[in-house]
Amino acid sequence: MLNQILGSVTVVLCILIFYLSYRSYKNSRINNSLLLIMLGGLVLRLFAGTDLYLHTWDEQFHALVAKNLLKHPLVPTLYDNPVLPYDYRNWGGSHIWLHRQPVPLWFMASGMRLFGVNEIALRIPSIIFSTMSIFLTFYIGKYLFSERTGLLAAFFHSINGLIIALTGGRIATDHIDIFFLFFIELSVFLSILSVEKRSILFSVLTGISIGLAILSKWLPALIVIPAWLVIAYKKMSIKDILYRLLIITDRLTIVFLPWQLYIFKKFPLEATWENNFNLRHITNVLEGHKSTVFYHFYKAAVIWNEFIYLALIWIIFKVFKTRFKKKYLILSIWIFVPYLFFSLIRTRMQGYLLFTGPAMFVVLSAFLLNIQEFEHKYLTLFLKRAIIVLCVLLSVRYTIERVKPFDKRERNPEWARQLRSLNKIKGENVVLFNVDKNISAMFYTDHIVYQVIPTDEQIDTITRRGYKVYINDDGNLPERIISNPDITIIKADSLI
Repeated sequence: MLNQILGSVTVVLCILIFYLSYRSYKNSRINNSLLLIMLGGLVLRLFAGTDLYLHTWDEQFHALVAKNLLKHPLVPTLYDNPVLPYDYRNWGGSHIWLHRQPVPLWFMASGMRLFGVNEIALRIPSIIFSTMSIFLTFYIGKYLFSERTGLLAAFFHSINGLIIALTGGRIATDHIDIFFLFFIELSVFLSILSVEKRSILFSVLTGISIGLAILSKWLPALIVIPAWLVIAYKKMSIKDILYRLLIITDRLTIVFLPWQLYIFKKFPLEATWENNFNLRHITNVLEGHKSTVFYHFYKAAVIWNEFIYLALIWIIFKVFKTRFKKKYLILSIWIFVPYLFFSLIRTRMQGYLLFTGPAMFVVLSAFLLNIQEFEHKYLTLFLKRAIIVLCVLLSVRYTIERVKPFDKRERNPEWARQLRSLNKIKGENVVLFNVDKNISAMFYTDHIVYQVIPTDEQIDTITRRGYKVYINDDGNLPERIISNPDITIIKADSLI
């Protein structure tokens, strides 16, 4: 019931905010209109980001590693102190955790450093960066086309259901993809400034931002380089282009390479395995993500909008008709190169192409506004406006489906309250067994937690090492556990 109340308030508030934004635009108050769009986007992100529990895939793992980074920022761990044997190749149960690049995890840890170890604190950086991305989309749309295009693109960005769900940690790859999108978009923004202002400083910042994007989700961030070259073409001499490109590649290398060298030296087994695992995404179907080569093409409709297909056909047409005019070529590189690459690899997930989102929003907006300006006897003013309204409604529909403001769902479920109650078990060196959501449990407590019921040998080894063994009674404990004097049996649901 609480979710429906909060959801209804959120929807009504957003309708009001976006209406005021439209009125501001009509009165030529562009900055006010943009700020209101960003505010509406922030409200939606706050609604999605205030679930009082960790989501199963993948947020609980990212949250636990980020929490552990508070103690040792250069040693990413899942099980910070594993008392049972583990397989370093199992990213869901290992000790050293290199399954993700570190920048998003460091920011999540920073959120918890400032606001305490809790679900909302770890999401605050994603909420901030996701909201800032709306401004970047506006600026890029304005630079390539017009303020009107930028505002419409910013609106589509602000209400995009997938981005909002990822910001709230509700969907797999969650905060990692939000940071990746932000730093790639920031890199494009800085690329524009570096060329337009002919500033060495912005070239340096572009390289740093690309480096941070790589440290968020690896080498697809290099898509910014060809986009920068298109922006710089005919704006600079060949000599200046080569010089600035050297600066950018130098700075991005300085940013991303030290971490790679460090982990291969410090954690060679884990780093080598994760590197090879990443490469296997290209040639193998991993973790059950089986799909066809058209997966991303099909997904485009529900991620961006059904109108995106027409918009993509339009941008291809414009590229060739205008003989590769810059604004169309930049967007085409940003969209089609990643779509082609990620369609050809064997493992495919919807979040892989999230970083093309800003370009998609700009293309969609430019296409819609191009229709408004197109003169044809069958294309009446009413039909033109109806097309925009329909496109907006389709986007809103997918926002509602992903954000779920009207669903009956628990925002603070009983299982999360049970896990927090495990803090009532006092003392150090506590090992808990038979806890279903063990990863989340370790986020909420300082205890070591496993799903399994230990063997007698494991219990003996652990107690001899000075640990206290607790086992959750789910009603199915074997007699050997119940009768073991070295074990304290608890009922998690009774601790609330």
